[in-house]
Amino acid sequence: MTYTPTRGDLGSGTHEILARWIPTALPPTARDVSISDFSAPDAGYSGKTVFFTATWTDDTNRRRSEPLVLRMQATDHQLFTTPDAPRQAEIMQRLARHRGIAVPEVKWIERDPSVLGAPFYLMYRIDGRTPSDVPSWHKRGWVADLDPAQRSVLCDNALRSLVALHSITDAQDLAYFRGAPDNGSGSALARYLRVVADWYSSIRPELVVGADVLARAMATLDEQIPPTTAERIVWGDARVGNVSFGDDLSVAAMFDWETATTGPPEIDLGWWLMFENFLCEALGFERLDGAPDTSATVARYQALGGVVDVENLPYYKLLAAFVLSLINNRLAVLLIRDGLDPATARGYPLTSVRLADEYLHEIDKKGLT
Repeated sequence: MTYTPTRGDLGSGTHEILARWIPTALPPTARDVSISDFSAPDAGYSGKTVFFTATWTDDTNRRRSEPLVLRMQATDHQLFTTPDAPRQAEIMQRLARHRGIAVPEVKWIERDPSVLGAPFYLMYRIDGRTPSDVPSWHKRGWVADLDPAQRSVLCDNALRSLVALHSITDAQDLAYFRGAPDNGSGSALARYLRVVADWYSSIRPELVVGADVLARAMATLDEQIPPTTAERIVWGDARVGNVSFGDDLSVAAMFDWETATTGPPEIDLGWWLMFENFLCEALGFERLDGAPDTSATVARYQALGGVVDVENLPYYKLLAAFVLSLINNRLAVLLIRDGLDPATARGYPLTSVRLADEYLHEIDKKGLT
């Protein structure tokens, strides 16, 4: 069977194109191939995602059905990183080889943007549940309905997966996640900070909330960078809401590897702590019984085998709040572009900017500045 690539957008045209593309990716003996209608999750602005099922008859005359996820690279609304869908797929393939790391199984990667209008990949759909950001899982939803012991197991399992990620020392994997050298000197943290600083400089003119706070934060991050040489795989978006859990609360999959890189593991732990604060205390909620607060999370991470520079954790929480504030400022710009009234859109970065200001005060009190 031959296939002529056709440019298309995510929608009915994409379904038609994909229905023609799938048979070309299957073994030549596959026949009677069909795909179901798309269903779309709330996937935000970092990419385009749809669920569907592919069905075909194999060479044993058996009818097969596979629940799949199409993840397509965004081309019109990128939030915080250079889009590279194939790299995300390759990251999951690499991580799948490591014990204790659960990621979706990638079935196909298509790098040719002419097929759907952008590179994409297809992975098997995971049977699991993910804690909600909106509404916060600290307030209501299926995690809030668990008993305290179950919530403790869920949080421990998620942290155990994070420790497993940070335990990877394979030189080839580290080199892959590190990517091309930036021609700068210094530690992995210094390299990470240069990327953040360059991004900040590029979007600084369009900040809609917190310009003064973020300028102080950037200066503090530059001046107070910890003297660490640690380098491990960094998830980049390490949080409970990027973990899917099975019925037994085991980790079914870890998602969203757009910003994966290398650096000290405290980058991820700082993001984890900041994001739980962002979804809980910053919104006026109290931690549910069984959901560890900041100090308990650090203690559990250490007990599970993680190594932490506790003294400099305020720095890494500030770094996380700074990055999230840039993301949310960019989101506000995109939402205004797409028709949301500016006052409502500006509400999105407010909480993360307030957290950045709070962490600046925490650093001041500790005498780190």
